[in-house]
Amino acid sequence: MFFEQLRQTGLPRRKFNTLLGLTGLSLVLTISACTPKATVENNAGANNGNSAGSMPEEIRVGYQVIPNAELLAKSQGMVEENLPGVEIEWVQYSSGGDVNQAMMAGEIDLGLAGSVPVSTGIANNLPYQVYFIHDIIGENEALAIRPDSGIIRLADMKGKTIAVPFGSTTHFSLLSALRENGVDAAEVKIVDMTPDETLAAWQKGTIDGSFIWHPVLGKLQEDNGIVITSAKQLADEGIITADLAVVHQDFVSQYPEAVEKYVMALDEAVDFYRADPESAAQAISGELGLTPEQSLDVMNELVWLSAEEQASIKYLGTSDAPGALGKVLLESAEFMVDQGAIEQAPDLASYHAAIYNNAVNSAGGAVAAK
Repeated sequence: MFFEQLRQTGLPRRKFNTLLGLTGLSLVLTISACTPKATVENNAGANNGNSAGSMPEEIRVGYQVIPNAELLAKSQGMVEENLPGVEIEWVQYSSGGDVNQAMMAGEIDLGLAGSVPVSTGIANNLPYQVYFIHDIIGENEALAIRPDSGIIRLADMKGKTIAVPFGSTTHFSLLSALRENGVDAAEVKIVDMTPDETLAAWQKGTIDGSFIWHPVLGKLQEDNGIVITSAKQLADEGIITADLAVVHQDFVSQYPEAVEKYVMALDEAVDFYRADPESAAQAISGELGLTPEQSLDVMNELVWLSAEEQASIKYLGTSDAPGALGKVLLESAEFMVDQGAIEQAPDLASYHAAIYNNAVNSAGGAVAAK
């Protein structure tokens, strides 16, 4: 299907149902709470909030503990270095659904959410655009099963209790895996849990398994959890999931240069990881709560992309050549419609419009459409 090169190399994310109920409030919340931060002049002397050279006093970043470039950039102060004089407020969330709600309420300017929460957020008219792909999900998200669950293969899941953050990339992956293996999801007890709730339920023995991501996935494996499928295996079958960066439309319209400089920081983190993965793992281990060796393992389970690579039509594309990500988001939303999670998905043009590719093109250099 898309991101075809991944076939050759071998979402985080809850409270979606609550999001649906809150969608009607989005316009009011956007007007009342999404006023961009005050503007300060950069070295070029810009003094207009709508100028490409203007900078905000503060950027509120909704991040998740995922072993990708944003977490590495945070640990190394790369964002602050690229945006001198701008205060960076880091706000941690446990799921893309929580990030969606925070974005809708005007609590953050930038956020990270899985491709499935983003696809449904766009379907529900959340006021944001995708400006970067934090990672393509591989073995970092997987279905771990308790050894005493009686589950050996996906066909054994009937009647079992499986935890997953609803509306997440892992929720999408779980439902996709069941469908591909001829299992009716209605015959599986699928429960909505955050990663922390999942770990607690696993330790109490109240669930049979979970489709979840690191670091909780690693803890389940350490407690004898057995992985029977992963996002990487699903990607090999054409079912793609990713962690995406989103920016509030009001913010990016007023501060496009700030978004570009933020992407430059992310790009530096990608370069750092590619050039010296061991040192990058050492740097990020404190954020992950893992050893450097464990950190390197989970970092390697994701596909990290540079800004230049993302400017290709394989991903975000350019203004003249929209990338394949739009169709991936559309297919994710259509799947959620089939599952009854949302009423309808917008057309492909709407998803292309929800992708802001100027930052990766400016930061990484436009890639000619091929």
